[in-house]
Amino acid sequence: MNSTYRFILQPYKGVATRHTCPACHKKRCFSRYIDTEKQISFPDDVGRCDHEQSCGYHLTPKEYFERNPMSKPMHSDSAAPMTRRAEPTERRKPSLIESKTVSQTLHGYHLNNLYLFLGSKFGAEEAERLIGAYRVGTSKHWPGSCVFWQTDINGSVRTGKVMLYHAETGKRVKQPFNHVTWVHSLLKLPDYNLRQCFFGEHLLPMNRDKPVAIVESEKTAIVASYYLPEYVWLATGGKHGCFNTDALRVLRGRQVTLFPDLGATQQWREKLPLLKSLGIEANIFNFLEESASDDERTEGYDMADYLLQIESDQAVLQSMIRRNPYLQTLIDELQLTLVSVERYNPDTDTFPKSSKTEKS
Repeated sequence: MNSTYRFILQPYKGVATRHTCPACHKKRCFSRYIDTEKQISFPDDVGRCDHEQSCGYHLTPKEYFERNPMSKPMHSDSAAPMTRRAEPTERRKPSLIESKTVSQTLHGYHLNNLYLFLGSKFGAEEAERLIGAYRVGTSKHWPGSCVFWQTDINGSVRTGKVMLYHAETGKRVKQPFNHVTWVHSLLKLPDYNLRQCFFGEHLLPMNRDKPVAIVESEKTAIVASYYLPEYVWLATGGKHGCFNTDALRVLRGRQVTLFPDLGATQQWREKLPLLKSLGIEANIFNFLEESASDDERTEGYDMADYLLQIESDQAVLQSMIRRNPYLQTLIDELQLTLVSVERYNPDTDTFPKSSKTEKS
């Protein structure tokens, strides 16, 4: 039977009609959307991965047009059936993960590779604070994996992304396959209505006076919040994630800065008109794109990669300043330069005799 819809997944006509998934990077498993009227050509990432359980990637034409309103066809019912206008229906509420399921993951951090990495950089106390603030869980799906719970502005959990990192390097495990999946897929919840929100969105109500910073990676949001706590750091969870009208509404009236990964600056710059149309004051941080080396571009550096290069002494100093903000005033007034605080004991608030600061 012929489809009555204008935008459909490309029918299978051999391996040439199945492509590499932009999310899990598996070959010949991705179906792209096509326009049956042959007027619109969608980008290569508008489509659905066949691996619904292990990947679950699905970017629909509707979501694409929400993110790119200028690309939407002039007639308003273009995404509806061609032979009939869709009857108005009540919009389905997003499905949620039970709080009991979430609570069961909020422990066992000694087995969580992301926690171990953060602890090696910032110390166990700071790692626990960061993990707790962002409500990161521990998963048993892969030994050492974590769960990035997407907790919305009302405190409800939309879903969780399970990912595996190397404990020593903090890099994602992508061999022999990309270790990423979704909690709602693992739980095999029937008829799950997934409507993603920003990772870290639950921090917005308690930080109303702070500007908002948006990055792609959940790990980057956590790391950046340690170095630059004057922002509320959120993550989209993907290059195109959360750049739609529904997800962006929570930022209305906020001052927002986008911090794209290297290579994604232009794509994120194209999102600015959408944010502006929603009453969101937004700008883009393009310093990385302008100053990055060729190697850094090849590696696809993001904010976390640069921030983690800050000397450990400076990281400890920032932790001290958070404990006592007056210390920053003292440093500024006396023009002090850090020599060494690598053996600073935060529990006793003391230095070894060899550690000091000196005037520059």
